[in-house]
Amino acid sequence: MASSSLSRFQVLSAGIFSLLLTLGVARFAYTPLLPLMQEQAGLGIAEAGWLAAINYAGYLTGALVAFVVTDLHFKMRLFRWGLVMAVVSTAMMGMSENLVLWMLARFLAGLSGTAGMLLGTGLILNWLIRHNLRSELGFHFSGIGLGMIGAAVVVEGLSPGFDWQAQWYVFTAIALVLLIPSLAWFPTVDTSPFDQTGQRLEDRPPSVAALRLFMAAYFCAGVGFVVSTTFIVAIVNRLAGLDAMGNIAFIAIGVGAAPACIVWDLVARRIGTLDALILAALLQVLGILTPVFSHGLVTNLVGAVIFGATFVGMVSLVLTMAGRYYPTRPAKMMGKMTLAYGLAQILAPAATGLLAEKTGDYRVGLIWAAATMVVGSVLLGMLRGRQKDSLVQESG
Repeated sequence: MASSSLSRFQVLSAGIFSLLLTLGVARFAYTPLLPLMQEQAGLGIAEAGWLAAINYAGYLTGALVAFVVTDLHFKMRLFRWGLVMAVVSTAMMGMSENLVLWMLARFLAGLSGTAGMLLGTGLILNWLIRHNLRSELGFHFSGIGLGMIGAAVVVEGLSPGFDWQAQWYVFTAIALVLLIPSLAWFPTVDTSPFDQTGQRLEDRPPSVAALRLFMAAYFCAGVGFVVSTTFIVAIVNRLAGLDAMGNIAFIAIGVGAAPACIVWDLVARRIGTLDALILAALLQVLGILTPVFSHGLVTNLVGAVIFGATFVGMVSLVLTMAGRYYPTRPAKMMGKMTLAYGLAQILAPAATGLLAEKTGDYRVGLIWAAATMVVGSVLLGMLRGRQKDSLVQESG
């Protein structure tokens, strides 16, 4: 469908559906299904960590591609292939109990995640900028939280009557349904150097020093994100008195994440993007540490909501900023930032899995993740001090 005939609602909805497909199904279905796969398919703790790490290796590989490829038409083709890959990788997870096949499937799912998160987001931001619409992605990124909620609800509803394998096939059917609007409503590529009013689009990249600080801070955010989202179900299930409550906690993360990006857009308008990022990072520390210090259901659900609201808010704000600096090639800086985020997501799950295997407690990983987020907050504070740098100037 031609971009001129698409409404803003259709374009943003296509983005949401693509995130539901590539992240909600291909990525996040693994988390609520993890305990079931450990129980029924014999998946070990360390192997679970490695599968998560391989997923992010695929994501990192996709981020490299997003950074290197500059042709928007080719990026559109990669985006479409990524959507199909999300369906295929989901089906592969239910085909057998072979660890090698699972590893391949998780790698492909990581690649598809890049398609939805970076390529799709960059193309949608480019469309918004070209049509002189506010370059904020809060509505678009609500697909992350909705995907988390959807994945957990499906597993919670199916678990009494479906084993792990059957549930992966149900997710495959859901993926096929989501594929249709993701493709049908996604806008075509416009490579004109001008927006709809005839104003030339120009890239305004940040300084090298500021970008390095920013990438280091985003690496820390990647650690904070991946440890909690990968292991939260297993962690909560192991807390005294909270057996079988892990999926509820995962749903709570999604409940916090779904509306959060829209709220963080409003916060950023009021106090500035970097101040909003720092606030989100500090609040995320609180959300990460909740299962460490509390065994209460209500407290852990509140902590999960806080975590969901902050991690997705940070992703939305960072990628929106990145796209604003490269309006002609939005995925360029997004790819750079995601390389840092993705590297953290390769190292952290494997390290957490090994720590959990040695200590018998996933919560050691949470303490490490929270400490890393504190470091990230300090780095963002250093960025804030560089007021003369273009990176910290507000842009519309």
